[in-house]
Amino acid sequence: MSTATATRPHGFHARGAGTRPSLARLTKVELRKMTDTRAGFWLLLSLVGLTALVVVISALTGPALDHRFQPMLYNALQPGTVLLPIIGILLVTSEWSQRTAMITFALVPHRERVLAAKLLASVVLATVAFVATLAMAAVATAASASGVDGQWTLGAGLFGQMAFSTAISMLVGVGFGAALLLSAPAIVGFFAIPIAVSAATHVVHALRGVGQWIDQARTLPDLLDHSYSADEWAKAGVTLVVWLAVPLAIGAWRFTRGEVR
Repeated sequence: MSTATATRPHGFHARGAGTRPSLARLTKVELRKMTDTRAGFWLLLSLVGLTALVVVISALTGPALDHRFQPMLYNALQPGTVLLPIIGILLVTSEWSQRTAMITFALVPHRERVLAAKLLASVVLATVAFVATLAMAAVATAASASGVDGQWTLGAGLFGQMAFSTAISMLVGVGFGAALLLSAPAIVGFFAIPIAVSAATHVVHALRGVGQWIDQARTLPDLLDHSYSADEWAKAGVTLVVWLAVPLAIGAWRFTRGEVR
């Protein structure tokens, strides 16, 4: 009696039990999640529409000096500072609000890889948003600021700060989302807590010195305005530890150990 021997087709590789999707593939999945939900889709569409509206208004109004590339880009980046963090929050909290966490963690048991993919996807989206905003500002500048001195002047340091600020704003949203794991509290907390801290450091005399180091309203907005000095970077760094590193650390612990229901 002869026994038939099964042969694998050329190029076929069995997927063993230990096979897992690459981080690049997980990042691609997380990018897709940002547009699969109605909230994510409309937030992205709103971001594009508001940015275009701000650019058009900036190009049609104001003095000629405001039509230069630097102030045009500064104005164009403002909608992203509000909407990108919300997208980052929803990217994390949607796993719980839409009850997809069990499926996600069943397919990828190592939760830290899922969180890493979300962080990478956030940076990718922020980079794409920055490039798109850059293109809109450039078109508006070319159309409205012909002949103005310093029309295209933008230092490399300030350019880098603008890109950095765009990415950081979204990552702070991811941190808040991971720390709270619920959409509404995370969104409210993202806006309300910094406002409360800023108000307290302005009103309470004893906290004014602390406010120079932890108040986002004082240390981060100027990243879009001028190149930072060493002192300004030090204060911005402390602020980012408080509002980015700490929420992300708390969020990483909760995200990787939280109970899935």
